[in-house]
Amino acid sequence: MPVKVSVIVPVYNPGIYIEDCISSLQRQSLPPDEYEVIFVDDGSTDGTPARLDRLAAEDPRMRVVHQENSGWSGKPRNVGIEASRGEFVMFVDNDDYLGDEALERMYDYGVANGADVIVGKMAGKGRGVPVELFRRNHPRASVENAPLIDSLTPHKMVRRAFLDRIGLRFPEGRRRLEDHVFIAEAYLRAENVSVLSDYVCYYHIRRDDGSNAGFERFDPVGYFKNLREALDVVERYTEPGPVRDRLFRRWLRVEMVERLRARRLLNLPDDYRRELFAEIHAVVVERFGPGVAAGLQPTQQVVAALTAAGRYDDVVSFAEWEAGIGPKAAPVAIEWRKGSLGVSFTAEYVSAGEPMLFPAKAQAAPLDDVPKDVAGAVAWVASETAARFGQATADLLLRERSSAAQYFQPVELTRERVPAGGGEQVRLVLRATAGIDPADLPGDGVWDAVVRVKLGGWTKECRLGPVPREDRPAPGVGVVGDRAVLPYWTTPHGNLSLERGARGRRLGLRAVRLTDIGVSGGRLRVPLPVHVPGETPVVLRFVSATRFFDATATLSPAPRGTGSVLEADLPTGDLLGAVWRVALCLTPGGDRPRFTGLPFSLRVAAGSVLVGPVPRPGAALRLARGARRVLGATRRKVVTRIRTGGQ
Repeated sequence: MPVKVSVIVPVYNPGIYIEDCISSLQRQSLPPDEYEVIFVDDGSTDGTPARLDRLAAEDPRMRVVHQENSGWSGKPRNVGIEASRGEFVMFVDNDDYLGDEALERMYDYGVANGADVIVGKMAGKGRGVPVELFRRNHPRASVENAPLIDSLTPHKMVRRAFLDRIGLRFPEGRRRLEDHVFIAEAYLRAENVSVLSDYVCYYHIRRDDGSNAGFERFDPVGYFKNLREALDVVERYTEPGPVRDRLFRRWLRVEMVERLRARRLLNLPDDYRRELFAEIHAVVVERFGPGVAAGLQPTQQVVAALTAAGRYDDVVSFAEWEAGIGPKAAPVAIEWRKGSLGVSFTAEYVSAGEPMLFPAKAQAAPLDDVPKDVAGAVAWVASETAARFGQATADLLLRERSSAAQYFQPVELTRERVPAGGGEQVRLVLRATAGIDPADLPGDGVWDAVVRVKLGGWTKECRLGPVPREDRPAPGVGVVGDRAVLPYWTTPHGNLSLERGARGRRLGLRAVRLTDIGVSGGRLRVPLPVHVPGETPVVLRFVSATRFFDATATLSPAPRGTGSVLEADLPTGDLLGAVWRVALCLTPGGDRPRFTGLPFSLRVAAGSVLVGPVPRPGAALRLARGARRVLGATRRKVVTRIRTGGQ
């Protein structure tokens, strides 16, 4: 069977951080004979070379190339390309990992669309990844119709014949931004680029020790020398005009302006940020015409203009003003609606903890001249932001806590100018309503609600909340498909999260009162704080001191208000002669049915069914439960020590 994909992993002293990478490569859904993994060890001095040799001896999919240290990732990737046998090559860093179906999905998607380059959806754990690029699938993307230029890391799948045809390889040696040079040329020369956004293919990880190469402080002179090489690629393969300006804008925005804003600049030592500013100033003056900065957002335009003018002190003062600005998103209502969770919220920007105010009357005006001072720059930004309010957006994303994978939720948005400051000023408030269908989430776990606000010159994210305890909506657990889904407020911060696959005490079933439980004609009726979209089959378990048995039951939407009603025909003959605890399985069709105890017991006596509290367990049962808890805690500690190397 021909090899479809060769995965190339440059390796240098990753230590334990390579283990997740290895595991994910071994779990790939692509048949084992259809892919290979080439680890190129770039002169590691830790135990990694021996670890990789053992791996290759055990797993025929794995190959290892050892070489002397080359200083950076370019040469190892090139060595991997030359050694590859696959139709496509996929570049993975040794401290990152892939989704289990990444290779299969990306390969099939690329072949179906005739792509030379396939960009898979990314999730960033502790580090930023593109967001807008992965809003939807782009089967035929280009630098003109999609924000490809936002993703210049090497973690792509590329057709090997395409690389050979155009002679494209990574720059080698001890240098920065070799991936920018390679990926920019690949985008500009590919016949087609496909962006796969409906599955998280690549998990981009920041190490706990912060030692990823991309987080090390760099030498500004060398860094911006290498950046100029990426700009050279754009000049080589584009004509002067809007497309080139838009591509150049990515480097101006991300690698220059954003480094000179707010806390990112202020947290640097003054001598280093002066050196950084000097190098950025030189590139801006040398390489960028007026059309490049003109397409930036207002705050970015101000920083670019002050930088081009060489006004370091004003850039710092502007950063100090921006450092106090951030978004705030407040929930208004959260409620279940026929299997979907409706979430409405407001969002706006605050400064020093107070809502930002903008001029009530404002018209858009280009930044033709460099602002005379920082006060003038702030006034222009405020006016531009108010004038552009019609373009402001607020998105709701659900971000999986364990993996950082995030998904946009559909949002309906209105914009409101709220009078303030005696009518001369306004607050710019975004009002949004989102519909969350938990069945669309790809897995169980905790999902945090994140609001992404684009207003004027800012694109920032914040959690949805916090909400004081007394003001929190309480929609309760819902049953969607074969999963229990629980919206809840985090402790202590009071932000909104969603647990898919919730179970146990978190379901809130113990809130049922004995006085609300009814038994008539052998039929049990219990109101529960559980949302169901319609009649839903569930299972009741009856447990005595010596045996248990299950019975079918039904949850139906409550006729009035929220919640549902549990109804079941009781097998009264089977219940004679014992006290029965009652447990409920909300999702009997799931892969792991779980029962949660209800706060009552049943006993049949004299032809009637008596409802009572749950009896306390006997002494022997309490001792057994305590022993299980101690053993479980001990087992968890041992596992933790093994995973952390005994530290």
